[in-house]
Amino acid sequence: MMDAKILEKYRKAGKILAEVRAEAVKKVRPGVPLLEVAEFVEALIKENGGVPAFPCNISRNDEAAHATPSANDISVFGEDMVKLDIGVHVDGYIADTAITVDLSENPELIKASEAALENAIEIVHAGVSTAEIGDVIEKTINEFGYKPVANLTGHGLDRYVQHAAPSIPNRHVEQGVRLKAGDIIAIEPFATNGAGHVSESGAAEIYRVERLKPVRSPAARELLKELEKYKMLPFAKRWLHQVRLDFVLNQLEAMGVLRSYPVLKEDVGGLVSQAEHTVIVEKEGCQIISR
Repeated sequence: MMDAKILEKYRKAGKILAEVRAEAVKKVRPGVPLLEVAEFVEALIKENGGVPAFPCNISRNDEAAHATPSANDISVFGEDMVKLDIGVHVDGYIADTAITVDLSENPELIKASEAALENAIEIVHAGVSTAEIGDVIEKTINEFGYKPVANLTGHGLDRYVQHAAPSIPNRHVEQGVRLKAGDIIAIEPFATNGAGHVSESGAAEIYRVERLKPVRSPAARELLKELEKYKMLPFAKRWLHQVRLDFVLNQLEAMGVLRSYPVLKEDVGGLVSQAEHTVIVEKEGCQIISR
């Protein structure tokens, strides 16, 4: 059994997350700057007693993940399919959610990912295989006439670790992992009218400390000191204010200290929808903490 105090921290993170998501959705309207929404989300998380577990992801249209505004971003919402992916942690215990806001008039694509999420949650219990979850997700999305994004998955959550084992596939796989009572997992189906595969595209605005090692550069040491508060969680470039920031980030990435997360785009430009909840696996079912 999970420690009661730890469980309460997960639940608190999920409660904050649900409240923030509800307010964030109201902000996504044509003409509104993306940066305004991202900063609103991150500030509201803190006001409500949590900490962003990663930068607010705002991915549009063929972008599936890892898109967050830069510090000088002037982009505004248009007739977009907008994915909001938001994470909250309380003392390192993370809740993760995503919702698609449709400004593009493609409601069936959104229904596909939402239905896949609900159907997947329905079968979660201790002993179920992640392969069974993937099979349900793929079948549901296919029933709507779309494809799952095959190379994106859900994931486990651990303290200060956003992507922990086990991986939760969004398609049929031959072998999976059997879930145990007390596992914390984020299930996040992605549906597309494209090829069903994403690739990295463009410059990164999100980074994470991959591993610590001695560095000679005073500027690099200064930045690593600033990054200590994020531990192994992702952070946004716009959260940092160091002189020659790009140079230092590139230097640390080349050394293997940092990992960057370029935007992931659908390979043939298909629209992508996403839905995600965090659940605690129980003997007879699961508890959704991000709803």
